[in-house]
Amino acid sequence: MEVKIIETKQILPSTPPFKDDGEHELPLSHLDNDPNIRSFTFRYIRVYTASADIDRHPFDVIANSLSLALVHYYPLAGTLRPVGKSSSNQRLSLFCQSGQTFPLVNATADCTLDSLDYDSDSLEQLVPAPTLEEGLANPCILQVTVFKCGGYTLGTAVHHSMCDGMGATLVFGAAGELARGATKISVQPVWDRATLLGPRHPPRAEGPVLEFLGTEKGFKPYSHDVGPVVRQCFDVADECLDGLKDALFDECGMKFTTFEAFGAFVWRAKVRCSGISGDKNVKFAYPSNVRRTVKPPLPLGYWGNGCIPLYAQLSAKELVEQPLWKTAELIKKSKSNANDEYVRSFIDFQELYYEDGITAGREVSAFTDWRHVGHTSVDFGWGGPVIMFPLSKNLVGSKEPCYFLPPRKKDGFTLQVNLRASAQPAFREEMDKFGNKVYQVSA
Repeated sequence: MEVKIIETKQILPSTPPFKDDGEHELPLSHLDNDPNIRSFTFRYIRVYTASADIDRHPFDVIANSLSLALVHYYPLAGTLRPVGKSSSNQRLSLFCQSGQTFPLVNATADCTLDSLDYDSDSLEQLVPAPTLEEGLANPCILQVTVFKCGGYTLGTAVHHSMCDGMGATLVFGAAGELARGATKISVQPVWDRATLLGPRHPPRAEGPVLEFLGTEKGFKPYSHDVGPVVRQCFDVADECLDGLKDALFDECGMKFTTFEAFGAFVWRAKVRCSGISGDKNVKFAYPSNVRRTVKPPLPLGYWGNGCIPLYAQLSAKELVEQPLWKTAELIKKSKSNANDEYVRSFIDFQELYYEDGITAGREVSAFTDWRHVGHTSVDFGWGGPVIMFPLSKNLVGSKEPCYFLPPRKKDGFTLQVNLRASAQPAFREEMDKFGNKVYQVSA
């Protein structure tokens, strides 16, 4: 696949969103400034198939709708800058002034959507890839790529301190509404991040947070070396999932969700195939939406980061050798930590130890479930995307994240695995076993 860049258009709000009184600062929350979040731009693709009634170019439609949406979401065109007295580990804040824009790239591809190889690095051409400095200067960079079949992709590169997946869905959902002819957006955005998700006075970190987080002076997220990391996708059939859940139920009499049961299977397989020393502490980490968990709940239009990481942990030896149901149960029990006190303690931990190198460790396996996030609801007039596909290999402190994605086929879902290259052949064998309903649920 060869992608040709035609032009880059600077998207300006269709009407000035505020009076021109010079630069003003919009503080971020402590979740926006989580070291695992503030250090990278999150990149992903929405894939839209061709429609017979396309009478306007997707680039023009999306550019116009984004200009209208930017009146409400003008911070996307702002600039992120470090603030504070410390020379290292400074928190970020957003600075806005009249006339700011963000880039929208117009591109074409010399192939059809059907020919896309989702395991190939050629997909990188479909999403802007800013450096760390470029991502701060332009927290949002987008690319519309039109294919020979008439379908198109919307490649998104948004600095993670700006928003999480659900926050981004509010932004692009609003643009979609305006593209379809709405005169106003259905959900008004809310900022007020430092107040709604700021530390307590005085801050106090208590409970399970202290079990999972520690400090290491000079530690930088995603700086540890695991060698080359490669991406691979697997279609996970409902029949095989049901077989796994039934086998676990027969073993222990407990029912598990797909995330708990299959997450346990994949976590064990990743650690087993990676050859991690048995005495090493390993963690299963996943972001949990706490918008309705905190007291009071966050406003509906809150579009900042509204997730915190939850963890399950044990030694690599225990994970590989214990019955699989015990691992699934450990993941299930970890969900009970998602309460207001955990959220406040997590935020307070960031306040107390931000400059000390906060870390959850080096052998963290990140998992996130995109099957029901709402990414596929973003509709610019020709229907929502048929595929959502992340390209970022950093997530929740892990350089080898797993994504549960909407299905590419009629049933089940798609598993995207990022894993050190040395472990991939063995991991494929584990997934072949799963496809043959060989689950190894007993010790």
